[in-house]
Amino acid sequence: MVRPKKSLGQHFLRDDNIARKIVHSLRINPPATVLEVGAGTGVLTRHLLELPGVELYVIEIDRESIAFLREHYPALGARLIEGDFLKADLDALVPGPFSIIGNFPYNISSQIFFKVLEHRDRVGEVVGMVQREVAERIAAPHGSRTYGILSVLLQTFYDVEVLFRVSPGVFVPPPKVTSAVVRLTRNGRATLECDEQRFVKVVKQAFNNRRKTLRNALKNLNLPAEISSLPLLDLRAEQLSAEQFIQLTLLMEHRHGGH
Repeated sequence: MVRPKKSLGQHFLRDDNIARKIVHSLRINPPATVLEVGAGTGVLTRHLLELPGVELYVIEIDRESIAFLREHYPALGARLIEGDFLKADLDALVPGPFSIIGNFPYNISSQIFFKVLEHRDRVGEVVGMVQREVAERIAAPHGSRTYGILSVLLQTFYDVEVLFRVSPGVFVPPPKVTSAVVRLTRNGRATLECDEQRFVKVVKQAFNNRRKTLRNALKNLNLPAEISSLPLLDLRAEQLSAEQFIQLTLLMEHRHGGH
């Protein structure tokens, strides 16, 4: 048996109906490639392997889980990868466009989403189980108290939906929190109209001083007077949609004589 390891934030799902429901939340058109992150004891893997026309890759960091999966799901062969998703070179491991699914370890779920953003040109969809608070935060609309950096960055490139909640009792060991399954679907935005690094910098700076108006929060970015005086800067970070952050970054670029 595979023992859940605290150091890896493992909570193994033991409810087969929920496993099936998570897998069937993927909206893929075969033939398709799916990458499962952190398969544990294969409770999702089994259902994923039954999907017609899907080539499944699995990445798992835990040696014990790898041995278990190798024994129980030999069909995976070389597509069972022992490694850390956060450090893995996805371009080398998984071909073409793909979807990501997993019961994500709570301690790294935000980092998983940041990595998804790096590969957004290939990752069309993500279905993941995360802590309920994280699910609600990334799906939060602007104006909400829980809306933050990751909400803006993800919503810039993905439509985010919270699909359903999952109670602690269906896991071994039960986590201290309620979980939720989210689905991210790539939207139509191919590129940002503004410089992406500057956009990320503006978003982070705004939320790192989220109690201040944008005028004060962004002070050290040396905003020219004609931008500082805009009514938009009377607002606080959480009041701006992803679109408005893009517009603000564009304004700053034009005023700074950027491209």
